[in-house]
Amino acid sequence: MLLEVCANSYQSAINAQEAGAHRIELCSELAVGGITPSYGLIKQVVKALSIPVYVLIRPKSGRFTYTKEDIAIIKQDIEMCKRLGCKGIVSGILNADNSVDVEQTKILVELSKPLDFTFHRAFDWVPNPKEALQQLIEIGVNRVLTSGQQTSAEKGMALLSELHALSKGAIEILPGGGINSGNAALFKQAGFTEIHVSATTIEVMDEQPKVPMNSIRFFDDAVTCYSDKRIIKDILKAVE
Repeated sequence: MLLEVCANSYQSAINAQEAGAHRIELCSELAVGGITPSYGLIKQVVKALSIPVYVLIRPKSGRFTYTKEDIAIIKQDIEMCKRLGCKGIVSGILNADNSVDVEQTKILVELSKPLDFTFHRAFDWVPNPKEALQQLIEIGVNRVLTSGQQTSAEKGMALLSELHALSKGAIEILPGGGINSGNAALFKQAGFTEIHVSATTIEVMDEQPKVPMNSIRFFDDAVTCYSDKRIIKDILKAVE
């Protein structure tokens, strides 16, 4: 079973490779579900890793509906990733009603070629997942990252299995969300060939910083997280 690790930093990316992961999705700011990593981070990670590097292209947190200016930024970031030698793009656009913006997403898929294109967890917001899956197949998306529209992939197993059956090999269903060494084998048993994990360890500073970096305290400045080699190895062992 292929293991993709969501890596939020250079160290997380290195840890993923050293632990035996098969691919990474590189992003920044896991606390908000991930946003596009910096040029410097992408360049350094691609240079250091031998496993495929997919990059999350999401210009801001929050909703997955974008202005024309946002979409222009997304396109430029995709072009940058192609130049830097990335192997895949993870992105997608929704309409105001959270249905797939087929027209704009198709443009991104075409622009990304020859790189793989993963439609990210915006899929978990779509009102009609079976219809959305067919739309993504028709526009050439390679895989869909989803928790089965639940708070964890384990809870979403029923829908994930339905989508897997409906895909008929035309698109990869990539379960992600709360997958760990304790439940990873369930996805292998259900017939999935890939899973997505963050394998995160959280470190907390002994003291709170003197001055917070957030004007509104959405996040804790004393907390850092990274993909943990031990956790990754445990998940790999569970799906051997």
